[in-house]
Amino acid sequence: MSEPSTEQAANKINGWHGRLNLVYANRSGATQIIHNQMQAPLKVQRPFYPEGKEVCHSVVLHTAGGVVGGDRLSLNFHLQPNAKALITTAAAAKIYRSSGQSAQQNIDIQVDSGANLEWLPQETIVFDGAIYRQDLRVELAPQASILLWEITRFGRSARGEKFLSGEWRSHTEIWQQNSPLWIDRQWLKGGSKMLESPHGLAGKPVVATLAWIGEPVTADIVEKVRALRCEETIYPASVAVNYTAGVTRIPNGLLCRYRGSSTAAARDWFVSIWQLLRPSFWERPCCLPRVWIK
Repeated sequence: MSEPSTEQAANKINGWHGRLNLVYANRSGATQIIHNQMQAPLKVQRPFYPEGKEVCHSVVLHTAGGVVGGDRLSLNFHLQPNAKALITTAAAAKIYRSSGQSAQQNIDIQVDSGANLEWLPQETIVFDGAIYRQDLRVELAPQASILLWEITRFGRSARGEKFLSGEWRSHTEIWQQNSPLWIDRQWLKGGSKMLESPHGLAGKPVVATLAWIGEPVTADIVEKVRALRCEETIYPASVAVNYTAGVTRIPNGLLCRYRGSSTAAARDWFVSIWQLLRPSFWERPCCLPRVWIK
């Protein structure tokens, strides 16, 4: 058996320092990945085109299986003019209990003029005792647009686990020509009063946010989104208890929030919103990533 490399040995001691850089370009109407730089444990599957060559579907893999204290992950996505991409993840992200070190993920996105990005990762499960921070920054050119969501479960609630210790931070910024379009900072400390407060999680383990930014949203679209089914008509009464969902129009976009008990319910509601927004703004029907289909 060969000896581990210096890089592999350092990763075991200091955590993974993974990196994924993807550049998408429009070539005669087809979106292609023209630059792909990977560093373990991050990688991307070969591109898929289930709805034709115009939209490139990409699936990001985390080959280590989960994130531990000391890990540093960096994802960079650049869509050149008129490129169209849908990027998701192969599975739920697991943030494991930490012995004291923090884990961090940085996501930098650049969307050039005429380009559209859908960043639709599967849910993140924050284990009790995890210490984790995610920073996401988007540079959005004029005539560009992005739809993104984040679905987070605190504790492995199916096992009765609660988020009693640790820390979670999420910091999202979307900018256009040096002006902020949307800035969202969230911080939750394990075991804090915010877990039970009606102004926080209200005892619910799942929070989720969907943001569409790129063009103004009409009052008619807002009303249609608010009329979409959520938990009480999708799931049994035992699941759909005291959830909260909100829809807000923001400058050049729409913001949707969920607080409840089910990551599946959050995603199903978000997919319904996506199915309304995509044809309205991009004149394309939705095409679910095949990795979501079990």
